[in-house]
Amino acid sequence: MLQRLLSTPLTARIFKPTCYSALPLLTRLCDLKLAIMSTIPKQRVSVIGGGGAVGSATAFALIAKGVAAEVLIVDVVDKNAMGQALDISDASFMMPGTCRKGTFKEAGQSDVIIVTAGSAQQPGEPRSNLIDRNHKIIKSIMDSLQPIKSTAKILMVSNPVDILTDIAQKTSGLPRRQVIGSGTYLDSGRLRNELSEITKVSPTSIHAYMLGEHGDNQFTAWSSARIGGRPLLEHPAMQDVDLDKIYEKIQRKAYVIIDAKGSTYYGIGICAATLAEALLNNTSQVFPVVNYVEEFDCYLSWPAAIGSDGVEQSFDANLNDEETKKLQKAIKAIKDVCSNY
Repeated sequence: MLQRLLSTPLTARIFKPTCYSALPLLTRLCDLKLAIMSTIPKQRVSVIGGGGAVGSATAFALIAKGVAAEVLIVDVVDKNAMGQALDISDASFMMPGTCRKGTFKEAGQSDVIIVTAGSAQQPGEPRSNLIDRNHKIIKSIMDSLQPIKSTAKILMVSNPVDILTDIAQKTSGLPRRQVIGSGTYLDSGRLRNELSEITKVSPTSIHAYMLGEHGDNQFTAWSSARIGGRPLLEHPAMQDVDLDKIYEKIQRKAYVIIDAKGSTYYGIGICAATLAEALLNNTSQVFPVVNYVEEFDCYLSWPAAIGSDGVEQSFDANLNDEETKKLQKAIKAIKDVCSNY
């Protein structure tokens, strides 16, 4: 009967009365599939700082994307963690993932640990002061997570992300390939959206990166940008475009959002969830993320393939002379700070 059912056209199976006798068999098969799936242990993703805006946006994005994982909300403010977990769990009833409040010890045994916690820079405050404060916060978090699962991957989202990723690796004790940061992934997404408006091509078909140090020392890798297999700058719509204005617009977008609504969280939330999904599902997709590059002997935002082991490989961005100078400036800025920690 099953062979006859499978050989029957789909429309006939759904709409013709002849298939009614097969419904009990289909029901049993579905029940069997659910039973088998229930015995497969779910992977776990913990969001440190999940009680805040960025953390909760990340956790919600994981559920909304249909990532089959147990998502733990972990926060020093227990009430915030509980509220966000309860709210997000309401969105999970149609999804394969689940969400609940967790502890730091549970988070340490997760497959992916996303860190969104950190102190924000105050008006007029020197960047060095911010880094000192966040160094203490990240060290405290890593201490609270111990013992950390040896195969866990840490995804840093907190800023300054290049510096804090380096600090997280040193304080967690995990191999460098297992500790990455969100880096310029969101900035690159903003760039691709802007280029899509100009070229009328889907942003998913535009390969262009913002690289370097996330923030003041990031730069656009125009020379390696591609669209349809050809250099982006050869596209007819790009001939009269002011590249500096595009760069400035991308650089300022976060400030525009913050001025209008106080903070940014949806964009970085979906970026962090996508990176976690790549780590969980071993997708080997290439992202411009903070990763340790042997050639430069430091962490910085650079194209890397991400899979279940963390960073699988880094790629040469093939920069021109001007972009190479900007890269060297970013590397120096990162190394100068990281040498203090």
